[in-house]
Amino acid sequence: MSDATPPTPSLPEKPKKSRAGWITGIVIAAIAVVVAVVLIVVNVTASGSSQADGGKKTVVKIGTTEQSAPYWPILKKKAAAKGIDLQVVGFSDYTQANPALADGQIDLNLFQHLQFLANYDVQAKQDLVPIASTLVVPLPLYSHKYDAVDAIPQGAKIAIPNDPTNQARALLVLQKAGLLKLKNGGSTLATPADIDAAASKVTVIPVDAAQTAPALNSADGAIVNNNFALTAGLDPKSALFQDDPKSETAEPYINAFVARDKDKDNETYLEVAKLYHSKEVTDAVLAESKNTAVIVDKPQKDLIAVLDDLKKTIQAAQ
Repeated sequence: MSDATPPTPSLPEKPKKSRAGWITGIVIAAIAVVVAVVLIVVNVTASGSSQADGGKKTVVKIGTTEQSAPYWPILKKKAAAKGIDLQVVGFSDYTQANPALADGQIDLNLFQHLQFLANYDVQAKQDLVPIASTLVVPLPLYSHKYDAVDAIPQGAKIAIPNDPTNQARALLVLQKAGLLKLKNGGSTLATPADIDAAASKVTVIPVDAAQTAPALNSADGAIVNNNFALTAGLDPKSALFQDDPKSETAEPYINAFVARDKDKDNETYLEVAKLYHSKEVTDAVLAESKNTAVIVDKPQKDLIAVLDDLKKTIQAAQ
């Protein structure tokens, strides 16, 4: 219909709307829009952070195989005081936490030493990096059947972790204990194929690291990583033998906070690592390890240099 169509004369003229009513309606609508926008912003903000004591907290998800360790509540409390909501994500074995970090499911992880990280980076073609050191723990030999290394008989079977880095370290421990001999002295890349069987007293049974402690019920002995030993209730003082965490050869086995390379300078992540080295946290760490661990506070650049050297060695051996 054209705008030029005249009005019908038989109908009374409609009353004109008040200009004040229009203005009031516009104001009410505008207020409603502002309120809706504010609510949306508040909801979005709340979904990306948590509120405590009226302050916004930055969420940091950290993966570990030691989620029940007693130092975590202390570290989480200290992080909260710094505005960091530290969320601990537990993994059941060593193979899960690095892929989760690489995929962005978590922000950091804390479970591995530099040799393990180097092997993962090379094999998975990733660039995860250490941002801070934590400690070195010995790798002990346990037995439910024998109370001394000399008592272990010829032909005994010893369970060892089957992941490449812990497996090599376990073989070096057994060699140091005089239970086997590795060809050419072995290295941090040694495998069971490097064992000189004729010159060795024992044979090894590679199993998942988490199964080394249970393997003590059937094998003559087992090399058990510290966290799994403590979970299984093994007393570190009962270990028959272990390597020296203070020796120079222990450098590849420095444990570290690990992040994606792009996040290595993230101030929040570095703050979490710094809080780990507070006295309250390290006291709890040492107590939990039954004072077998050695705290290490090495500069990030040195850790990355060690990692790079280890990766070159691994690549050269391929």
